[in-house]
Amino acid sequence: MAQKIQLKGITWGHSRGLLPMVATAQRYEELHPDVKIIWKKRTLQEFADKSIEQLAAEYDLLVIDHPWTGHAAAKKVIVPFDDYLDRTYLEDQRLNSVGKSYVSYNFENKQWALPIDAATPVAASRPDLLSALGLALPHTFDDVLALADQGRVAFSLLPIDVLMSFYMFCCSLGEAPCEKEEEVISPLIGKQALSLFKALADRVDTRFYKKNPFMVFEDMVNNDKIAYCPFAYGYSNYARDGYARKLLHFHDLVTLHNQEPMISTLGGAGLAISAHSAHVEMAMDYAQFVGSPRVQATLYVDNGGQPGHLKAWQDAEVNRRTSNFFMNTLPTLERAFLRPRYFGHMHFQDHAGDVVVDYLKNGGEEQVVLDKLNEMYKQSRLMEERHG
Repeated sequence: MAQKIQLKGITWGHSRGLLPMVATAQRYEELHPDVKIIWKKRTLQEFADKSIEQLAAEYDLLVIDHPWTGHAAAKKVIVPFDDYLDRTYLEDQRLNSVGKSYVSYNFENKQWALPIDAATPVAASRPDLLSALGLALPHTFDDVLALADQGRVAFSLLPIDVLMSFYMFCCSLGEAPCEKEEEVISPLIGKQALSLFKALADRVDTRFYKKNPFMVFEDMVNNDKIAYCPFAYGYSNYARDGYARKLLHFHDLVTLHNQEPMISTLGGAGLAISAHSAHVEMAMDYAQFVGSPRVQATLYVDNGGQPGHLKAWQDAEVNRRTSNFFMNTLPTLERAFLRPRYFGHMHFQDHAGDVVVDYLKNGGEEQVVLDKLNEMYKQSRLMEERHG
């Protein structure tokens, strides 16, 4: 018997990250008996942090965070899909992008990953708890502060999530961060963003400085204290009957002072192929299978996945089974801010959140915080220049 072609993949260790990959691999193996696909998992923090060079040396299939795109393209550790997949397929992916998910993996006019998973910070609630307490769902930032005064609000205060939320406050105040060479954000907007952020963080229990988004949701479903999360990367799993002790509903973000809904920072995950793989074409074929409209709206989402194809987000059956998670949060995805992806940005992303966390915990002068961020930012821009 001929030896099977083996592909190894790495994803992150949550039901949303692992189970749809295992399910699609199992079905692909059934359709291609000469192929074996093995998926392993890593923590959410490792998903954001571990060098893509290290992963590409060990695995054929990589589920990646899009800010790695510029770095990976520059290092040539993953291969562009344009060189292997039919243009019609990629055009369908582009036209059916959820927000900027597709373009988030496009760098130097090449597509370095398929957007198999789409996410951004959205609001989450315990509708049963709000009803039992006689509390209304917040619609404005002031409503969130009032609910937080009652001890009913939480969100992730880990450094990476805090940085993404700082970006969100900046965007929601009318200025996108990291668009200038010398500063992260203008002093006027930066100070306002930090002040608003701290006003809310001061009203949240300190245990959430140790919880990532899905740990926040676990806290919400396993206890009866937190009734509302104003922003955290959405996980449709918690909107499905039977997944957790209690059901969460997900919503668009509240409005800020300008009466417009807040603008969050795009997340999600892409499926990339290692340049070191001995079976690039087979890996590409599997990736094409995973990202296809039919698989995304059925097998992928059926097994806990949060698809990246727009048709799946608009599918009536998909929404019926997820308490309308996808239709309720699609507007949030469509206006989400696309993070910088230049070569040195991962250095900034890895460290800047600590500076903002320190301010939220201990206070201080907002300008001092901005000065520290600007220094890190300039260092990251120098890394790009040196590499270029």
